[in-house]
Amino acid sequence: MEKAIELQRKIAPELLSVIEDRYNILRQVKYAEPVGRRALAAALDLGERVVRAQVDFLKSAGLIEFSPLGMTITSNGQTVLSDLDDYVRIMYGLSSLEQELAERLGLKKVVVIRGDSENDTAVQRELGRAAAALLHEYLGNNKIIAVSGGSTMALVAEAIYFHAPDVTVVPARGGLGEVVEYQANTIAAVMANKLGGRYRLLHIPEGLSPEAMAVLVRDVNVSSVAKLIREAGVLLSGIGQAAAMARRRGAAPEIIRRLEELGATGETFGHYCSLKGEVVYTSGGVGLHLDELADIRHVIAVAGGRKKAEAIVAVAAAGGQEVLVTDEAAARTIQDIIKKQL
Repeated sequence: MEKAIELQRKIAPELLSVIEDRYNILRQVKYAEPVGRRALAAALDLGERVVRAQVDFLKSAGLIEFSPLGMTITSNGQTVLSDLDDYVRIMYGLSSLEQELAERLGLKKVVVIRGDSENDTAVQRELGRAAAALLHEYLGNNKIIAVSGGSTMALVAEAIYFHAPDVTVVPARGGLGEVVEYQANTIAAVMANKLGGRYRLLHIPEGLSPEAMAVLVRDVNVSSVAKLIREAGVLLSGIGQAAAMARRRGAAPEIIRRLEELGATGETFGHYCSLKGEVVYTSGGVGLHLDELADIRHVIAVAGGRKKAEAIVAVAAAGGQEVLVTDEAAARTIQDIIKKQL
């Protein structure tokens, strides 16, 4: 297939653009259905005339259907979209990019999704789908899954497509004061329900004083959940930008300034890391800590978007990560960051 694509690139490069447009339209319809032309054009940043021409073709090919509510993808469209995934990966060299990043970041595996999740909801959902597929692959006989909070993890939970009734899902850390749907407790419950399994919740916020934390960790329920967290065989987590995560935790302005002075760019499990992987600041909390990740059989980090690139490099350099699921925008930016470090 690679030779055919290269020949096509030389003799009919305009076809590649057409294929990409139709691929993006099919993918967007899949995740946004039923969707109208105007909303589709806005989501893909394409002109309505271009979208109209492409969806008319896709309809004539039996890949999408029109209804008063909007467009939906057909079963044939689903099949073609799946086949196009491999074509697009080869067309944009995503497999070689994955191998390069895995080697440079010291990871076992990197999965790169075509596009930019910062401005494309379909790419966001593809990140969730890819992470869910990895969970299915790695779960095996592992009985405990730990999951962090955040909008990306919520999409992972939503994308679960298989059952594992013997599994217990737990939040990896205490909760942040954020949208309920994005809290680790909520995501653990949603994921467990999708799997047909069980869940345990950690009713303890981050950012408490050491004195208050010492009292709470002696609680029987809290200590039992903390024990389960450390027995997890699979961990799913996001990667945060240092300053943004500090603000979400309600850190004082002087702490945020200090993080910037120390060069913190990435955050995971309350550990703030520099681009070289040095942990420059740690916030307290109940749950997993960075030095405990090595004891977990499978650690899957999920993060995308150009803005997350430095954070991903920092957290990967700090160690403990095994697999990264990201998007092409972040991956290309990471590539540039690594080249500058050499």
